[in-house]
Amino acid sequence: MKKILLMVSLSLALCACASSQGTVDKDTQTTQGWGVEKLYAEAQDELGGGNYTRAVKLYEILGSRFPTGRYAQQALLDTAYAYYKDDEKDKALAAIDRFRNLYPQHPNMDYALYLRGLVLFNEDQSFLNKLASQDWSDRDPKANREAYQAFAELVRRFPDSKYAADASARMIKLVDALGGNEMAVARYYMKRGAYIAAANRAQKIIGSYQNTRYVEESLAILELAYQKLGKPQLAADTRRVLETNFPKSPFLTHAWQPDDMPWWRYWH
Repeated sequence: MKKILLMVSLSLALCACASSQGTVDKDTQTTQGWGVEKLYAEAQDELGGGNYTRAVKLYEILGSRFPTGRYAQQALLDTAYAYYKDDEKDKALAAIDRFRNLYPQHPNMDYALYLRGLVLFNEDQSFLNKLASQDWSDRDPKANREAYQAFAELVRRFPDSKYAADASARMIKLVDALGGNEMAVARYYMKRGAYIAAANRAQKIIGSYQNTRYVEESLAILELAYQKLGKPQLAADTRRVLETNFPKSPFLTHAWQPDDMPWWRYWH
């Protein structure tokens, strides 16, 4: 009986492989004799219809049969976009990097940079949607920084690009997200009595993220951390900065408390 079951399983596996191979061969065979324009148009139709897997397959066929010229170049960029829409982050980034390496002077390089930023930014958006179940102190904001760098390169190199304005707006959100990450870590340390670490994080926010919403609370954390560390003069100096910049701050009437300003309020 075991031998019979094994033979049946092998037969099913072979049939599945044959079916998969048949699908690949069908695309290759169907497109035999197609010119580059027809191949590209068909791939674009599939892309527009949300059939990302077949669109990528057609772009690959195009690239293998017509490896040079503007269609091959655009097909690689469109492949990256198809992967992006299909939530294939790593494949999208790999296609973008290949495009940048092969065609560094391409007229659509601004779009390549913009798309790279979108791929990375989209990951962060997915994270924000799940934020309630995660601890910011455990998350490496690498994707945020890389997305910011991609958008920043776009704005720097192509300030007149039609993507520059949106990239700039996203950069503001990314800076805010990075500041929020630092704030979550500062709160984490304060709650656990790690006052030196909390003070360092608060100082980083004040110095590097001074245009974000987190500066007021950072000053309050820094003042309390200095008090806990037995540094009254530094605490008094920090309070004066808080009074000058945020004269109506609630932290002027009572010291920072762990539950005063829950992190989720910043994302509404």
